[in-house]
Amino acid sequence: MKRGLFLWLLISQCLFSQQKGLVADKAMVVSAREEASKIGVAIMKKGGNAFDAMVATQLALAVAYPYAGNISGGGFMVYRKADGTIGSLDFREKAPQKATKNMYQDKAGNVIPNLSTDGALSVGIPGSVAGIFEVHKKLGKLPLKDLFQPAITLAQRGIVVTEKEKAKLDEYRGIIVKISGDKTLYNKSFQVGDTIKYLTLAKTLKQIVKNGKDEFYKGNTAKKLVTFLQKKGGIISMKDLADYKVVWRTPITFKYKELNIISMAPPSSGGITLAQIMKMIEPYDVSTFKQNSTQYIQLLTEAERRAYADRNYFLGDPDFVKIPLKGLLNERYLKNRMSNFSFDKATPSSEVSHGDVSVYESNETTHYSIVDAEGNAVSVTTTLNGAYGSKLYCDELGFFLNNEMDDFSSKPGIPNSYGLVGAEANSIAPQKRMLSSMTPTIVEKNGKLFMLLGSPGGSTIITSVLQTILNVYEFNMTMQQAVNVPRFHNQWLPEDIMVEPDKFDKSTLERLSTKGYKINEKLAPVLGKVDAILIQSDKRLEGGADFRGDDKAAGF
Repeated sequence: MKRGLFLWLLISQCLFSQQKGLVADKAMVVSAREEASKIGVAIMKKGGNAFDAMVATQLALAVAYPYAGNISGGGFMVYRKADGTIGSLDFREKAPQKATKNMYQDKAGNVIPNLSTDGALSVGIPGSVAGIFEVHKKLGKLPLKDLFQPAITLAQRGIVVTEKEKAKLDEYRGIIVKISGDKTLYNKSFQVGDTIKYLTLAKTLKQIVKNGKDEFYKGNTAKKLVTFLQKKGGIISMKDLADYKVVWRTPITFKYKELNIISMAPPSSGGITLAQIMKMIEPYDVSTFKQNSTQYIQLLTEAERRAYADRNYFLGDPDFVKIPLKGLLNERYLKNRMSNFSFDKATPSSEVSHGDVSVYESNETTHYSIVDAEGNAVSVTTTLNGAYGSKLYCDELGFFLNNEMDDFSSKPGIPNSYGLVGAEANSIAPQKRMLSSMTPTIVEKNGKLFMLLGSPGGSTIITSVLQTILNVYEFNMTMQQAVNVPRFHNQWLPEDIMVEPDKFDKSTLERLSTKGYKINEKLAPVLGKVDAILIQSDKRLEGGADFRGDDKAAGF
């Protein structure tokens, strides 16, 4: 037995001996950092609801997890109130007014490397601050100053560097300093146990809570931000910031056997793609397959291949593009999509569609799940897109800027940094929102709240959410077990099945290879980091915090 596989078996035995994650009676937050989860729980202990906790947790992650937490990115929230009312908020970034379809191409029409990922030109108009103000206005209970103060205090006190955070800082320091300048806060080799204080971010948060949303979009903070970006070669204007608006959208809802699944609508591709995959596999008796067996991996891979081909061609910002939603979710259409699938051999991606591309996968978004004592549930995925976004840190304001412009198709048919090949539907246009894979999801069973979850991981978000739901529902796992299980991913192009290295049975992978599947263990050290909450049969809450990061559940 190879040493890597032996070590994984030992680790997995330890993980599965932890039958359950944290269990709480009344309320819970699961997020990427313990500091943020505890802050969200403290807000609910003070009498705040899940929506108040969402504001406080989002702000705390901006301090504690600058890798992806933010006030300068965007995201999506799916919610379910205790009375069963559902809804979703789109606070996704937008393209600036001066953006053009070919802005990342040279005169010959070739995509210029790194222009859509690094530096000021990659920055989309941020939506996170508008998002938290909108959530509070419509659904919050406590005063905003009470929701901002914990993050301000945290920024002043500082964050202790963990082993995993040190690894990220070491990996990206060179590019951050190259783009942000050698005077940046991040031009230092931080060690495990060091405390990083974010005093300028604390000052910025104080100004925002004092002067309201307009401080970020029209006030002094906006002026400083625009001046900084334009000095660095960016194109965002004061008018871009002033014109930004969030959108309340109708979530995507669909049935899978006895489950009712509520997920995010476009410009997130999450809900539609998840629905397509789950409806394609629904006719099969999935629970009779062994978890992560040859047949199970085949079935999911083939459904994923077909769903991602549709995603990449049809989906974009619904305010700009007509999306054939009914057609994509039509049961006859989906049955027909799987008609050429056989357990005997792989369906080549060229037969599903066409093209051949390389892939880079990342883990650079963050998700948090919240349930309050009343039974309100909030599932939020938020991002800067890449690791530390554009790698451009504004030292005067205390935060990284996003690089969301890379989520557009810089050129239809050419892959972005996640290897996703977009079409005209997701081409760049002024004021347009870029397509996303973020999949904040809530699951009902027999009409009652059952589970809520989401994940970072670029294009692997959707498949991480899918497999976690199936682990609980089809294989009767606890929430923590469902999160711990090794994951795999296929996205149509490239053709490979990406699997977490040294965590799958070698004979299973060999059987898949003989059927024509290409296995890739090199490009997927981590596939998503799922943070989830399961409502147990005794109505207590079980958290599933992903061991792949510093993620933690907190509750009472």
